[in-house]
Amino acid sequence: MSGRPELLFPLFGELQSLEGIGPKTAANMHPLGLAAPRDLLFTLPHSGIDRRIKTTIKDAVLPATLTVVVTVGKHTPSRTKGGAYRIHVEDGATSFQLVFFHARGDYWQKALPEGSRRVVSGKVEAFDGFAQMVHPDHIVAESDAAKIPEFEPVYPLSAGVTQKQMFKAARNCLALVPEFPEWIDHAQKAHAHWPDFAVAARAAHQPSTQADLSATAPARERLAYDELFAHQLTLALARSRARRKPGRATQGDGHLQSKVMAALPYKPTSAQSRAISEINDDLAALTRMNRLLQGDVGAGKTLVAFMALLRAVEAGGQGVMMAPTEILARQHFESLLPLAEHAGVGLDVLTGRDKGAARRAKLLALQEGDIQILVGTHAVFQADVAFGDLRLAVIDEQHRFGVRQRLELGRKGEAVDVLVMTATPIPRSLSLAQYGDMDVSVLDEKPAGRQPIKTALISTRRMEEVVARLQSVIASGSQCYWVCPLVEESEVLDLTAAEDRFKHLRAALGEGIVGLVHGQMPPAQKDAAMARFQAGETKVLVATTVIEVGVNVPNATIMVIERAETFGLAQLHQMRGRVGRGTAASTCLLLYQAPLSENGRKRLEVLRETEDGFVIAETDLRMRGAGDVIGTAQSGVPKFKVADLETQAALMAIAQSDARRLLADDPDLQSDRGQAARLLLWLMRQEDSIRLISVG
Repeated sequence: MSGRPELLFPLFGELQSLEGIGPKTAANMHPLGLAAPRDLLFTLPHSGIDRRIKTTIKDAVLPATLTVVVTVGKHTPSRTKGGAYRIHVEDGATSFQLVFFHARGDYWQKALPEGSRRVVSGKVEAFDGFAQMVHPDHIVAESDAAKIPEFEPVYPLSAGVTQKQMFKAARNCLALVPEFPEWIDHAQKAHAHWPDFAVAARAAHQPSTQADLSATAPARERLAYDELFAHQLTLALARSRARRKPGRATQGDGHLQSKVMAALPYKPTSAQSRAISEINDDLAALTRMNRLLQGDVGAGKTLVAFMALLRAVEAGGQGVMMAPTEILARQHFESLLPLAEHAGVGLDVLTGRDKGAARRAKLLALQEGDIQILVGTHAVFQADVAFGDLRLAVIDEQHRFGVRQRLELGRKGEAVDVLVMTATPIPRSLSLAQYGDMDVSVLDEKPAGRQPIKTALISTRRMEEVVARLQSVIASGSQCYWVCPLVEESEVLDLTAAEDRFKHLRAALGEGIVGLVHGQMPPAQKDAAMARFQAGETKVLVATTVIEVGVNVPNATIMVIERAETFGLAQLHQMRGRVGRGTAASTCLLLYQAPLSENGRKRLEVLRETEDGFVIAETDLRMRGAGDVIGTAQSGVPKFKVADLETQAALMAIAQSDARRLLADDPDLQSDRGQAARLLLWLMRQEDSIRLISVG
């Protein structure tokens, strides 16, 4: 794809090319994300003011923005410098005052001579029982009444930019919009009753009623779809490029998979069986697998991943499973070892802890193919780690591995298939925005035998009762996690809070019973503290949020989360999932500081009512908005100007299937619609991703 098409030049010129915008205003517009006329096009008004002419202000409920025709009466200049200059005016039924501060000389005498007729529009307020309009927004001669818009759009502003400037700039920008060829599927456009792009842009910037400002107004919905479609087209291009790279067919006969299935003490859920067969089909195909396995805490992702790794071994190859931390890697290894031994498969673990001769022996076994499945941390990326025949890489907790690391892993073997796992339930719209280039398998059922977790909300005022209850739990042989609050995003303060709580609990419960882990600890020390808790040596583990996703201590039956209202819902749900892993009934205590806001109470109550991570994630999205839910850890989600991920998930899904269908029919975007879609990608500033894709 060569440079930007000529049709778009005017929209990508300088902001100063628009009438009335000088260098200073252009600079003031930058904080709004406005660098070219094209950006103004997608900065839509967020509300509107009804400026239709009324005959009188008489019965209006003040304060109100009103537009009336007036006859100008007596002027009363201010007696003090900078005081109020008042002009008495009369409309069809009553009189009021126009008020100006810092009036200059006889300016208003000339502009509003006594006896003249004018249309004024502005905010009318009652002051000392008398109505006044201070600094009207519009003053025009009666013959120019049409210059005042009947319904005036209100734009977002930044310092130094006025509504009038935004209004005028947007009008001038609309004049630059060409007639674009249509990139939306005709049937979809007709079904949704969407206008052409240029018509939609004009309508969105020139609303005539409040209804025109809603996200479901056809003009706005069309522009939102354009954004989502461009984004999904970029992801679909990435996906189709990845699929064009030669893959390898990894076909197994199922003998290892069925051996392990037969040895399981339970029957897999239908969601697990479905995911296993989707993955088997992907592995057998000649295109590379790029699949996301999304499942709630305890939905059984590890079994599905292990089945996929066995399929790679059945085909005569090797598999690797990557975890973000050493503790998780060792835990995966320990939980898979009995299954691997049962199937007669060589399984080993490689982390930064392996040194010297032991490490060399493992590397040799890996190269010779004696280790058929390797579990590891990012230590697997090191240059001296070579596989005999790596077929499949399983990555646990995706958002901690960058795309670059995914590629590194791909180079370790010829055409490696990739399966990414996440335990973070992501609302559908966000998962489409973030992982739209991947195929998704969802585990939405809990395996039989998982214990429900009782969740209770308790005020921090009852802290001592909670500590007393812990004593009896420990006496009965159970263990407990105690998570400390997040303090103002500061690790130093987080640490103080954790250390204070640790000392308090140690004093109440006794020496040697309470352990502590926090983000500032050296990894070896953290591992040692976790290991003591896992082994049951310590009974209570005080932690900042470093309790890793997936840490497995079946004997832990109580999770206390202090100042629960400071955490995100998804995070609380993840932490709660650390208990309820054994056979005993488990409890999660959400300690909150009273008084809770209405919103805060609602959020915590959702956790009390449901254990379904997807329901919780959708609620979190509705209550906090996309930006907060995704946070910085998963910043792979784009910011849209018009589209709203919270309310337009369905549009995003249509955009994804349409983008994939377009590329299936026209992989190089050469058809008429394909060429139009290229224009859309340029219009949406997606040229970088296009270049990256063609390089990738």
